[in-house]
Amino acid sequence: MEQSPEILAAREEIDAMMARARAAQAQIADYSQEQVDELITAMVWAVAREDVSEKIAQFTVDETQLGNYAGKYLKIHRKTRATLVDIINDKSVGVIEEDPVRNIVKIAKPVGVIGALSPSTNPEATPVIKAISAVKGRNAIIIAPHPRAKLTNKMICDYMREAIVAMGAPADLVQSIDVPSLEKTNELMRKCDRILATGGEAMVSAAYSSGTPALGVGVGNAVITVDDSANLDEAAEKIRTSKVLDLAASCSSDNSVLVFESVYDEMLEKLKREGGFVIEGENKKKLQAVLWEDGHLNPKIVAQHALTITGKAGIDLPEGKQFLIVPETGAGPDYPFSGEKLTVTMALYKVKDIDEAIELTNRIQAYQGQGHSCGIYSYNDENIMKLAMGTRTSRVMVNQPQSASNSGNLWNGMRQTFSLGCGSWGGNSINHNITWRDLINETWVSRPLAVTKVIPPDEELFGKVMGKF
Repeated sequence: MEQSPEILAAREEIDAMMARARAAQAQIADYSQEQVDELITAMVWAVAREDVSEKIAQFTVDETQLGNYAGKYLKIHRKTRATLVDIINDKSVGVIEEDPVRNIVKIAKPVGVIGALSPSTNPEATPVIKAISAVKGRNAIIIAPHPRAKLTNKMICDYMREAIVAMGAPADLVQSIDVPSLEKTNELMRKCDRILATGGEAMVSAAYSSGTPALGVGVGNAVITVDDSANLDEAAEKIRTSKVLDLAASCSSDNSVLVFESVYDEMLEKLKREGGFVIEGENKKKLQAVLWEDGHLNPKIVAQHALTITGKAGIDLPEGKQFLIVPETGAGPDYPFSGEKLTVTMALYKVKDIDEAIELTNRIQAYQGQGHSCGIYSYNDENIMKLAMGTRTSRVMVNQPQSASNSGNLWNGMRQTFSLGCGSWGGNSINHNITWRDLINETWVSRPLAVTKVIPPDEELFGKVMGKF
């Protein structure tokens, strides 16, 4: 079948980029751990310096018209540093793990060329985090940005390329598709060695069907529980922090908050004091009409100021209000506020106890966001573990602002990333936070055990079931 000119041009461009990437990767395939770590340190320093971070943060907001300067600055200036701190002491060259019990040694090997997708909602730190994760494993990377953030992506990649050259390595370890298109992204996914896909559901699905091994993420829709043991001032402050961070551009933003009925009224007042504004009655209908168009989230209101959203809806927003609270009762398609909103809007529910919170969390996330994340504000270990045991979720954040915590932060032990696996619940192959360890191949060296294992007698092995059938 005859190929279109667009596909032929895309193929030619990606073939040339892949050739340069493979040549660059070959030059660092035998780098020492020290060389690798100096390289990724330079890459982060190139973008995390205060003057550069300020420039990137403002440029990102100007180009994408998503989020705000403060959120973008935190990500490029602080999140990149935190990610470097998280991986800099990891051993990623040579023998990286020894298991004396099984007498197995694991050796790290590069994958080759990583094809990475970068979203419009987090285009400032995502290219950096993915690039240093790739190079930590001695790989090259080609980044396909969302068209809405193509100039931001090019700027960031150019800074990293300059740093790479200054360290004596080839610039083409990091490349950007400067004029992105669907054809080019598809070609990249077909021809790279591993795909690291962060973006919309359609792009992640395309990555999985490309024929190339792919690491994808699921839909976010974080559900937060506040129980009767919570410090309500702490919970309200952290929920507000999480909800307004980068104007809820992150898929980890608190979308629904479930509050025990015994503390519901008090918690609502504290949320209002933190800048929350309750939307109900006719205003709820007006807001719904603005947030969704033909059953789909309206891209024009994603990561916008509360004043912008309420203005479009014809709702008067009092001064000082930063986020919108929508009291809700149900979950699913008939209750759109139970879904992911990517705005400074949260649904608020009243629940009787932890059992009802678990049941409602699962119903909400069965609609959208299953497998991603939930959280709880509680000092009752039984409730915390009951929620963790009973929900179909890959990560449960306890007494922490969700959007700033589940991808790793200095106050917790989660691995730093912007790529969150959601397990089979979210259509992913992994549950964990994706890091450099997912971007390498491993050779297992197996030596004989000092003492050979012995299969025990049937009475010992099958004793509990013998005679049952």
